[in-house]
Amino acid sequence: MPDSQDVRGDVMTSYKSAPTRTVAAGGVTFAYRELGPRTGVPVVFLTHLAAVLDNWDPRVVDGIAAKRHVITFDNRGVGASSGSTPRTVQAMAKDAVTFIRALGLERVDLHGFSMGGMIAQVIAQTDPDLVRKLILTGTGPAGGEGIKDVTRLSHLDTVRGLLTLQDPKQFLFFTRTPQGRRAGKDFLGRLKERTQDRDKAISLASYGAQLKAIHRWGLERPQDLSVIHQPVLVANGESDRMVPSRNSVDLARRVPNGELVLYPDAGHGGIFQFHRQFVETALEFLER
Repeated sequence: MPDSQDVRGDVMTSYKSAPTRTVAAGGVTFAYRELGPRTGVPVVFLTHLAAVLDNWDPRVVDGIAAKRHVITFDNRGVGASSGSTPRTVQAMAKDAVTFIRALGLERVDLHGFSMGGMIAQVIAQTDPDLVRKLILTGTGPAGGEGIKDVTRLSHLDTVRGLLTLQDPKQFLFFTRTPQGRRAGKDFLGRLKERTQDRDKAISLASYGAQLKAIHRWGLERPQDLSVIHQPVLVANGESDRMVPSRNSVDLARRVPNGELVLYPDAGHGGIFQFHRQFVETALEFLER
């Protein structure tokens, strides 16, 4: 049961207490959580490589859900959702649209982080009428610089994590400066705040499929991003090793209505390290 302080009126306000629900569509049972006021355009969160529902920073989710209806979900074959994970970003985008439409939603804002940002770019092109605004964080365009190297980096830092008894995200998401190390520890601590009804970890098969999809995205020909006419907020740390920050600059420049925020002394997880500033910027962007 959620604590009383996690519910205001009938509105769930805390991600750590939001119940996990399911909806069936397209032969898949999708697991999802929602919180925040049920008014206005919902913000659907699309998550990163190997992530399940519990990998979203509760400060980012709660911060945006203070003013917006937020929905997080496990895509096909991930966490508690059924089916097998596709090996292309395009197929993942199709599944995400199936989930969104299964909830009866006709217009949404998308927040895609890392791989989720790749999925969001595809949805904006295949289903433009569904998307009002885009927030693309820690991500890059198809064919972007260094994206094909995500597999190698992920394997290296997973081994590094095992050897040092640390979570690989400490290396993949944060800088190795004192500030970056501290931010990583704080972030990993916040991911453990939810103690009940936690999601299933991603399977090795799903993780492998996602790595293949990202690798293919990195090898693709660049897309014509001028067709994305929605307002786009692009945010990242200035020292992203996973999806090099130059990709964020490139993305913001190539969409007609793009704006860019880069956080100092921050890596791939810059929006989690600077969660207060990011939430403020994201809400201002969404409420314009």
